[in-house]
Amino acid sequence: MPEHATPEKEKPKRAIWSSRRAFIFSAAAAAVGLGNLWRFPYMAGEHGGGAFVLAYLMSVIFIGMPIMILEFALGRRSRGNTIAMFRYLSRGVAWFGWLVVGLTTIIMSYYLVITGWTLGYTVASFAGNLQPFAEFTDGYGSLWFFLITCVATGAIVIGGISGIERFAQIMMPVLVLVVVGLAAYGLTLPGRDEALQFLFSPDFAMLRDPGLWLFAMGQAFYSLAVGSGYLITYGSFMDDEMCISRTSSIIAAVETGVALLAGLVVFPAVFTFGFAPDAGSELAFNTLPAVFALMGGGALIAPLFFLLFFAAALSSCVAGMKVIADAVQQEMSIPHRRAVYVTFAILLILGTPSALSFTPIQLSLLGRPFLEVMDMFAATQILVASGLVTGALISWLIPRERLTRKLCAGSVPVGNFIVSVGRYLPVAVLAILIYTWLI
Repeated sequence: MPEHATPEKEKPKRAIWSSRRAFIFSAAAAAVGLGNLWRFPYMAGEHGGGAFVLAYLMSVIFIGMPIMILEFALGRRSRGNTIAMFRYLSRGVAWFGWLVVGLTTIIMSYYLVITGWTLGYTVASFAGNLQPFAEFTDGYGSLWFFLITCVATGAIVIGGISGIERFAQIMMPVLVLVVVGLAAYGLTLPGRDEALQFLFSPDFAMLRDPGLWLFAMGQAFYSLAVGSGYLITYGSFMDDEMCISRTSSIIAAVETGVALLAGLVVFPAVFTFGFAPDAGSELAFNTLPAVFALMGGGALIAPLFFLLFFAAALSSCVAGMKVIADAVQQEMSIPHRRAVYVTFAILLILGTPSALSFTPIQLSLLGRPFLEVMDMFAATQILVASGLVTGALISWLIPRERLTRKLCAGSVPVGNFIVSVGRYLPVAVLAILIYTWLI
């Protein structure tokens, strides 16, 4: 243990997950929402389909999962908020914890906006009035639903981890069943063959593009919630007897499965109805209403799906706000409820420009909607850098032998592989980027 670390007996009492099942559902719900149902299809559509999917799967298995395991290990070991956990590693890197919380705040600011879209579509589907995305953004619904989502998220976070557990254990199984059903229906559409070709027949020449790998790695980190403080914070509530590597594998399998299913829901509709695969952030919100309008019983299934879509997205918002509020509470030494209020105010201010980018104001930056620029910047370049640096700090500042034992990796070689990914991957990625810039 580092000499400055808080002795075990001095650590503040901290709630733990009631069971391994509750933790798996809660951690999966924290990331499965928009990262897989909304972002994965639109990123695959914009970056080559099958080549992107292959690079994404490899990034999940060989990069995302090892760093995911390291983040859970740090959280359980240090039992504090994200900033305190980096301070546990070394007082000299506590500043990086502030950067991670800042990154999460930026991502959450526009994530709440998109979650508001799912709420708007939920309301519209119950009213039997599903609209194309362009019509939905004709008015100020994006802004008003963002405000409502902020309030709902804050209310759940105030309830603590018991509220998160109850919410996730009800929502996650039903959501997965509905997505499986929609994917099965998608495979009956006329555009099925084109969709399968697009998703699972990669152009291997595209894999030579480092930019593709950067976007795929960013999506893997986004899907698994790596680099944003979610896993560290949720890991701080883990029981000491829970096997981190086995539990992480289950969570990663659920996340990846839902992402691929989302592709099977969206892309058969894309090719059936003639949508452009690279339509951007509104891809899912354009294709899904078309699917429900065509399918038998769509008027009944649409409200259920969008309600679950909203619930999944909201669970990710809850996790993000929990990361920020925990840091505010402990670093500012204020009550939990007041920390949530402070977090709410910050997100409200930062999220408003993203909400306004899909209203008649059409706030834009660099020729794209403000929200999309924020997503490309924060959830790709910065998130990848954050995840890589986090893995490196954990695997270099905690002795290899001690860390390997904590991972419950099942074997020493597996544990050594996980630690080696954390230690040496940042150097490899940096070398590739420098090589790309030079040529």
